[in-house]
Amino acid sequence: MGVRVDQVILGDCLEKLADIPDSSIDVCFADPPFNLDKKYTAYDDQKSLEDYLAWCEKWLVELVRVTKPTGSILVHNIPKWLTYYAATLNKHAHFRHWIAWDAMSMPLGKTLLPAHYGILFYSKQAKGTKFYEIRAPHKTCRECGAYLKDYGGKKDQMHPFGYLVSDVWTDIHRIRHSKRRNGEHPCQLPIHLLERLILMTTDAGDVVLDPFLGTGTTAIAAKNLGRHYIGIELDPIYEKIASDKLANSVPGLPGFDVPGQNSKHPRCRREKAVSPAAHFD
Repeated sequence: MGVRVDQVILGDCLEKLADIPDSSIDVCFADPPFNLDKKYTAYDDQKSLEDYLAWCEKWLVELVRVTKPTGSILVHNIPKWLTYYAATLNKHAHFRHWIAWDAMSMPLGKTLLPAHYGILFYSKQAKGTKFYEIRAPHKTCRECGAYLKDYGGKKDQMHPFGYLVSDVWTDIHRIRHSKRRNGEHPCQLPIHLLERLILMTTDAGDVVLDPFLGTGTTAIAAKNLGRHYIGIELDPIYEKIASDKLANSVPGLPGFDVPGQNSKHPRCRREKAVSPAAHFD
């Protein structure tokens, strides 16, 4: 069965993933429920440990199946669940990075203060994975504009497009206030996060899949950057919000300033025109 790109599919992710052919997606990004009793309208976020992990293993294996040999699987969650996800992905894919996304949380008692979410970065194959380095603007003083890092007095050797982004991300912030979320979705991610991941792992015209689309952030980021998208969402309320937002979004308008996007940055020079909407046969 063919699945058209540039659409939001309403339904259960396991059922809908089964319709997607093997090795047909360039990047899969998943931000699944955290099993922390979040208040979703169409999903029970308080499963038993055994049931939750069994369910997660099924969709993780499906994501690997549909990813192209040159593609990547990216999974966002709290560190607790990522350790279980990694155990599954290690059997079917190849570990690349654990990205620590700095995002302060609430104290949990007699323990270290949780201060990051994680993003697992796996590739379908050990070699040949599509990947591009990402640079961020050099950090400067808010008051005087001076660089915060002087590179040992060798400022002339500073890269003109900024510093090379590491596996610890401190420059992208959570959406903390409900008024900035769409439809009171309890776990909405900032579009900046998805745009960085997409730029890092895809070319223009590639296909990005999100099996837990929510209110559409991944699909909008993909569309903004000239990529195709497939989103799967269980909740009809969120599916409607995502579809409406996508209908009103304009390709080529990223949610943040891509360094050097006025033709000088190497990632911008290599962006090609997006091909017409296609489908998988």
